[in-house]
Formats: sequence, C-alpha cells, structure tokens
Amino acid sequence: MKPNGNGKRLATQQSVNGAVKSICDIMRRSNCAGALQYVPELTWILFLRILDEREMREAEAAEAVGIDFATSLEPPYRWKDWAAPGGSKRTALQGGAMGAVFAFVNGDLLPYLRGLKDRPGATPRQKVISEIMSGVERTRIDTERNFLDVLDKVHEISAEAVDPTQSSPSLRCTRVCF
Repeated sequence: MKPNGNGKRLATQQSVNGAVKSICDIMRRSNCAGALQYVPELTWILFLRILDEREMREAEAAEAVGIDFATSLEPPYRWKDWAAPGGSKRTALQGGAMGAVFAFVNGDLLPYLRGLKDRPGATPRQKVISEIMSGVERTRIDTERNFLDVLDKVHEISAEAVDPTQSSPSLRCTRVCF
C-alpha cells in the first residue's frame, strides 16, 4: 500500500462513513449549519482530492510505459501541493500571515479552477473541472483551522486507504467509477 499521508486504512463501509461523518461534524461547527450548505462544500473538496489521486495513478502508469503525462492542474493548484498535509504550498501558507490559506483558496485556487476552460488548448478534463467548479465562489467554512481540519480528514479518504477486500460492492464501484 502506498502511503496516503497518514498510513490509515479504512477497512469497512462503516469506517468510510465514520470518516465522512467526522468531516460533516467539522463543517457543521464551522458555519455550514445544514446539509444544503456542507454537502456542496464537501463535494468540491472531495472532487479535488479524487482528481489528484487519479492523476497520480495515471502519471505512474504513463511513466511505467515510457509515455509523457500532463496533469490537468499546475503546481501549486494540485491537491498534493495546497491541501495535503506537508504539501509545499500548504506549508508555506500555514507559515505565512493569518488569512493566507483563505486568501489563496478564495483568491487564487478557485478562480484558477473556474478559468481552466478559457485557457488556450484546454483539455476536455480541464473543461470539466472548470464546469464543476463554476458554482464555487469561495469556501463557506468559517475559520482556517476548521478548513485545514476538513482537508486533513478528506486526505484520509483515498482509494489507497480503503481496504478493497473489506469494502462493500457499492464502495468498490465508487472507487472504480472515479
């Protein structure tokens, strides 16, 4: 198993559900009072996590057969740069001025993602990313600490962290479909 940043394995559907519930608990305490607020927020965050993980697997596969692979997102806009614990951009933001994380996410990351479709030579995947992110203007989480806690919990949820021998058929389908 490759490390996902914390070495944990989510062995059952219940453990995945528990991880998602803990994320929702953080969001409820942080200005996202109901599901209508925190589900869209969690959705775009999970989407970026899954995208990064998928592109890492695709890059490894391309390297194994000696072909080039271009990620959809440039550094520092990849999950592993700005959201993953220990990511280079995240480390710099956390070491910077108060408010730096939100300034980056709301002022740089989200506009970059929304604008991907308008770039010359945008790939079909970049156009999809841009469309998915088109409705996200800013994060709704109230504090950077809560936001970083959500990112850390989301980082724990990955295909590498889910034990495929213990997961339910619906979870395996979800992993394959993404």
